[in-house]
Amino acid sequence: QVQLVESGGGLVQPGGSLRLSCAASGSILSMYTMGWYRQVPGKQREFVVSINSGSGSTNYADSVKGRFTISRDNAKNTVYLQMNSLKAEDTAVYYCYERTSDMFGRPSTYWGQGTQVTVSS
Repeated sequence: QVQLVESGGGLVQPGGSLRLSCAASGSILSMYTMGWYRQVPGKQREFVVSINSGSGSTNYADSVKGRFTISRDNAKNTVYLQMNSLKAEDTAVYYCYERTSDMFGRPSTYWGQGTQVTVSS
């Protein structure tokens, strides 16, 4: 079973930076995609970014393009999210996820525990 532990959240001023980490453990039984969603109270969970395990292909939400960068360290089974030029609207709980699929396209999704990012003066 995949387990995800994330860290790196905190309080920063507008224009500041944070780096999130998400470390995966457990068996990897298929190809997978990892990334982050974020959520604020009363709002729907929002896609932020993803990266494919094999190809390294990335996808970014329009709201974070040019400011956030996802990367991976395969040896450590860890992905990182560098967040620059942070805005107040980036404030949310950020949830790391891993989505796997088998040869028949059956998906499984695993979630980290979440880390709070607060952007405020």
